[in-house]
Amino acid sequence: MARKNLLEGLVDLPNDPPTVTNYPMRGAGKSLVRSLDDLAKQADKFLEGEAIVELDPDQVDASFVQDRISEDDAEFDDLKEAIRVRGQDTPILVRPHRSAEGRYQVVFGHRRLRAARELGRKVRAVVKPIDDRTHVIAQGQENSARANLTFIERALFARRLEDLGYDRDVIASALAANAALISKMMSVTERISASTIQQLGSAPGVGRERWLELSLLVGKASNEAKVSDVLRSPGFGELPSDERFSRLYGALNKSARPVRKVEAGAGKATWQPRDKAVQAEIKNTGKAFSMSMKAKNAGRFGEFLSNRLDALYEQFLAEEGNKGD
Repeated sequence: MARKNLLEGLVDLPNDPPTVTNYPMRGAGKSLVRSLDDLAKQADKFLEGEAIVELDPDQVDASFVQDRISEDDAEFDDLKEAIRVRGQDTPILVRPHRSAEGRYQVVFGHRRLRAARELGRKVRAVVKPIDDRTHVIAQGQENSARANLTFIERALFARRLEDLGYDRDVIASALAANAALISKMMSVTERISASTIQQLGSAPGVGRERWLELSLLVGKASNEAKVSDVLRSPGFGELPSDERFSRLYGALNKSARPVRKVEAGAGKATWQPRDKAVQAEIKNTGKAFSMSMKAKNAGRFGEFLSNRLDALYEQFLAEEGNKGD
């Protein structure tokens, strides 16, 4: 029985330009991907039923489009240690290099490739001759499902794809994002230069809305000198990425202070401290109360609060009792 062509309907002829419009994954936000699980399954289809080979990492070149700002992080160290102890569980996907005989180009699995190189061992890989457009779709989907890219890394990936000539449908398919989100990503990378973003770093604790806010501040001509001063300030480059972001944001936004914003009639509020390292969303209907937190210090601050609930409740009862006196 012939093996099913897993790329049927996906892969165009190798010489097709990236602007060809007959790509079937249209309107990426409509039906292509519904969840991270769907994305992971989609990425896995590129590996299903294929022979796995072992390659010398020095035979494999990087993708022609970068998707990470920096790979020097604790997550990579954990991955490298896991591969050292257990071996490489999941193969990477590579394609034959277009212009170099006997060489390959990684489609996804950049960190696994780097780990194998640093460990001095071969990398397990699936080799498929795919075109550039399918390459970026597969790379984007696998990263969206598993690589935990930050908002700004995804935005830079989108910008690089557009600069290479890919249309918004392909970019949205690669990132499993709708047109509105892609537009926001593009607006951030238009207002904030690539060099400034590189200096700020991946900012894992910073989400879309704060990057949009920063881009509006950076985009003001009156702030140009201030941005340069902050980026060149002593010790700036040694700060963690989230703190570099907060330093620049705070310097440009003089109104930055603890904020509790109440949505009228909705029983909802948001709160942030000065350093923006915690963002809390609060819902209070009278009979039910919930609070969710995110950003850099959310986990530690949440644990801090939970460890003090008994004392806080006793304080609450005492204050309620005093009100009745």
